[in-house]
Amino acid sequence: MEQRRVLKTKLIFTFLVVFNASITCTFASDTVSTNQTIRYNETIVSPQETFELGFFRAGKSMNFYVGIWYKKIPNRTVVWVANRNTPLKHTSGELTLTLQGVLIIRDVTKGYIVCSSANSSTTSVKNPIGQLLDTGNFIIYNEGEGINQEDPIWQSFDFMTDTLLPGMKFGWNLVKGIDRNFTSWKSDTNPASGEFTYKIDTRGYPQLILTEGGVIKVRGGPWDGLRFTGISYLKPNPYYNFTFVVNQREIYYQYNLIDTSVLTRLVLVPSGRLERLLWIDNKQEWSLYNSPQRDDCDQYAVCGPFGSCNIDNSPVCSCLKGFEPVSPDQWRDTDWSQGCRHTIPLDCNPGEGFNIYSNLKLPDTRGSWYNQNMTLLECEKMCKSNCSCTAYTTLNISGTGSGCLLWFGALNDIKRFAEEGDTLYIRVSASEIDSIKNRRSSNAGRRIRVIVPVSFVALAILVSLCLFYRSYMKKQQHQGTPEHEREHDPENKSDDEDLELPLLGLSTLVTATNNFSVDNKLGEGGFGPVYKGVLEDGQEIAVKRLAQTSTQGLHEFKNEVISISKLQHRNLVKLLGCCIERAEKMLIYEYMPNKGLDSFIFDRTQSKLLDWPARYRVIIGIARGLLYLHQDSRLRIIHRDLKVSNILLDTDMNPKISDFGMARSFGGNQIEANTNRVVGTYGYMAPEYAGDGTFSIKTDVYSFGVLVLEIVCGEKNRGFTHKEHGNNLIGHAWGLHKEGTSLELVAKCLGESIDAPQVLRSIHVGLLCVQRHPEDRPTMTSVIHMLGGEGPLPSPKEPGFYVGESTQRFYEGSYEASSTNELSVTTLNGR
Repeated sequence: MEQRRVLKTKLIFTFLVVFNASITCTFASDTVSTNQTIRYNETIVSPQETFELGFFRAGKSMNFYVGIWYKKIPNRTVVWVANRNTPLKHTSGELTLTLQGVLIIRDVTKGYIVCSSANSSTTSVKNPIGQLLDTGNFIIYNEGEGINQEDPIWQSFDFMTDTLLPGMKFGWNLVKGIDRNFTSWKSDTNPASGEFTYKIDTRGYPQLILTEGGVIKVRGGPWDGLRFTGISYLKPNPYYNFTFVVNQREIYYQYNLIDTSVLTRLVLVPSGRLERLLWIDNKQEWSLYNSPQRDDCDQYAVCGPFGSCNIDNSPVCSCLKGFEPVSPDQWRDTDWSQGCRHTIPLDCNPGEGFNIYSNLKLPDTRGSWYNQNMTLLECEKMCKSNCSCTAYTTLNISGTGSGCLLWFGALNDIKRFAEEGDTLYIRVSASEIDSIKNRRSSNAGRRIRVIVPVSFVALAILVSLCLFYRSYMKKQQHQGTPEHEREHDPENKSDDEDLELPLLGLSTLVTATNNFSVDNKLGEGGFGPVYKGVLEDGQEIAVKRLAQTSTQGLHEFKNEVISISKLQHRNLVKLLGCCIERAEKMLIYEYMPNKGLDSFIFDRTQSKLLDWPARYRVIIGIARGLLYLHQDSRLRIIHRDLKVSNILLDTDMNPKISDFGMARSFGGNQIEANTNRVVGTYGYMAPEYAGDGTFSIKTDVYSFGVLVLEIVCGEKNRGFTHKEHGNNLIGHAWGLHKEGTSLELVAKCLGESIDAPQVLRSIHVGLLCVQRHPEDRPTMTSVIHMLGGEGPLPSPKEPGFYVGESTQRFYEGSYEASSTNELSVTTLNGR
């Protein structure tokens, strides 16, 4: 009888073990090592069982994902998804960690990689291990060296989905070029990237924006030292504290729990609403704590330029004091889109001054300029000395106040609060200036205005410009002369902007390059020769020396300094300094040991060293760098000379876009421009640029498409002629695509390293980029989504610039190149 009871107990125990294993099998530890594989129904759990990581199914669909969710909360709450845009269609997936520290999701049935992480660490990978922390962060680091969340091999906190958890840094890592933003799910049961994105926009002073399809819908505004100016409810509370950091390495917002027993998250729901949620344990549900979108005045720029929105008024829109509706009739009909204008236009009269406006949400800061050390008095002087400056304020209102924030042009998206808003000083004509007695003191202490002769004002302006620019610009290397100031003052030679970069002496560079020895020469192009050098501290550098016979001169030299010195991204080459001494003009870059991408893919021997996974990483890296230039940098940069030889490779074969001598920046909402001087390299130029001199971000997209095809094929577009039909590379790729035989384009040296679906998708995206009309080409945002996705792609239309049978022949102008060596910039002159 006792034996039967024991046997029955064992059978029940075995059944329970088998039954539970069919539901989920939790690893004993919170880590994943390189010899471990996680499959469907297997998970790892953080040390205090706060979070769980594994495969899950979204809703009732048959799509499967790897994600992280709260362990103890019913009705699974997912906070992070690894493969949100590339779901598995069945349960035969595996999650593994490679010896290189890369996390891979593999489709075992189909035998290809669905998704993989990227190694963003600056340290070498020795013995990687992945660990799920109680913060919800999955982090990969070298075992035995301890967890370093500032510079791990990889961490999920750097790649958010739709949720901001306590301890996450929401914003930019400028050193690595990582933009930590979060995007809504497509629906409650589909974690694919939705239309809404919440991010920190750094085009000017950093501010919070919520976009739908790239269009701003809601703006949280800039940080004023205490809160984001558009989020009035962000105040000290019993649940969490918060901070905002702006320096040369990082720009981010972060909140941390005061009471660690509280569960709270900030989530961007599929409808585009941002919600702060608290977990109510006794109700077993998430409760809405607050949301920044509270009323109609939170819609972006609802009252137009120089209009102010107050939800307590009817109608809600009114013009600021000293302004009137641009269209009175439309204004009366509650159409406020055209906004307001100065009642008395500005004419840059020395008597112009500033009206004080209180309790405001500060205007859109895209295109603004800031300095963290100036006083308010210095800020006013700088604004008044520049006729393009329309408003200024104190950057940081905490304590006694500090810093300067300037606006140029129209002021958009102003909201008025009943209390606790910010103060703004807006430029108005002399007759509109308020009485001196009515002007209040600011936190930084305002001085009494003294009426002085115009000649003295002019002298003071000159002195202040010299002093302020030369002292503060040196200290704030990442802050430049305002873009609008340069645009409105064509005679400004940007001398002060040059000061943003370290100046190296000629003697230092002579020593570093062994007197510009031929043995140290790396290459030569339109700008001049490039030399390898070693500084006294052992740092390796690349020195680009302007040749006396160069077709490029001071304009291109200064253009490159001004353009690239403001840019920080892991896929852009870093400019370390410059030298302007005697007749010499030189630029000093970080040294790229693997030189240019062309030295690999176009070399029969070296090309074998760059397999398909490495080439695909190069394609993605170039795309990310280009997206940063077009969308996420402080200025919208059009490169205008994107080509294989201008893609440099670092030690780990990571690509970096270089050579910004021909780059152009766009301000405000400008999307295209024309030039009488066409520059670039034949074979990479879009038809509308080569033919008409019209350039936009889509001209760079065209060049990127050519790059992709060259990387896949290992042949140059220019110079390639198919022996049967005479097509160049683009035409050949187009013909193969129409026949459904695109894999014939792949370089033979790639062999079995190719991932066929990935290669075909890359070729398809490349052909979309080289379409004849710019409006047909995708943006770089779409390019990155298409390269990383699995969904159907639009059919490409006939490309521009190819030789072959076509119903339309595209303009193929002849140009006289100033350089025959494509290691550096080639300047072309339109006929």
